[in-house]
Amino acid sequence: MIDLSTDYLGLRLANPLVPSASPLSRDLDMARRLEDAGASALVMYSLFEETIAASEEAAVRFFHEQEIGFGEADSFRPVPTDHEYRSELDDYLEQLTTLKRSLSIPVIASLNGISEDGWVRHGRQLQEAGADALELNVYYVAADPFETGAAVESRYAALLHQLKQAVDIPITMKLSSQFSSVGHLVRELEAAGAQGVALFNRFYQPDIDLETREVTPTLTLSSPYESLLRVHWVAALHGRDDLSLAVTGGIHSAEDALKALMAGADVTHLCSVLLKEGPEALERIRTDMLRWLEEHEYASVQQLKGCVSRQHAIDPTAYDRANYVKVMDRHRCPDGVWR
Repeated sequence: MIDLSTDYLGLRLANPLVPSASPLSRDLDMARRLEDAGASALVMYSLFEETIAASEEAAVRFFHEQEIGFGEADSFRPVPTDHEYRSELDDYLEQLTTLKRSLSIPVIASLNGISEDGWVRHGRQLQEAGADALELNVYYVAADPFETGAAVESRYAALLHQLKQAVDIPITMKLSSQFSSVGHLVRELEAAGAQGVALFNRFYQPDIDLETREVTPTLTLSSPYESLLRVHWVAALHGRDDLSLAVTGGIHSAEDALKALMAGADVTHLCSVLLKEGPEALERIRTDMLRWLEEHEYASVQQLKGCVSRQHAIDPTAYDRANYVKVMDRHRCPDGVWR
């Protein structure tokens, strides 16, 4: 019997397939279907600090600061009690509690924060609601030309350090690839208390409507090609620190997941493929992984993990500039094209 189990953030998981933050976790029946299909843990949809602030401000504006205009009507002004008005945070905490009560797999809360106060306050509330771990997603676009790269990295480390003083559950940082030195940042985060990193977040680029001249939000699901960048960096980081490593973005098949594990990932996060195909995709990937491991005589995921990381690769320079040179040198123009 092939052992698919893996360790992630100090949690022992049945396999390395973890649905990542997505709308699927908003529905309890869907979460149960993911568990039945083989999900070893579940990352909840992201809790956005801006959304919480907006809902709280709306409550103040509409219920506590409204001007009716007629003195005799002021007594009819609706001022809700705590149980009558629900914020985005209330809904998230309730869903987290429901998932913990209904599922047997670990539930990881996802917090997308922007401020030190928001991270600490909401992180503590998520821990109290029962989260097994916390995924922090600092979705920060460094558009200020006067802000240095070092300052941006310091923002991540400082926020994490403050949160670690307030919570005891494991914390993983979900990073983007747009850092000048990913490896150095990961070391800084480990020193600040992170137990893991997830590579990489996807920046959703807005589009421009040519007719209205408006900047419009757009969503494009990932493709398997995107996993290659994640695999590259996991291979570079594996064995250089004690952090758990997760690949997130571009995992659509057993082949994608196996490559990530060979590079050194502890888990692979799944999102786009689940949005496209539903929980059945998870079961397909798990079955195909088992088949491949059996055919290639692997007894466990642990045996496979990191075998093609940079420190174990037959040719480590293949992860460096040498790969770029070889790829460019091998390109040949089609016959008939002027050279």
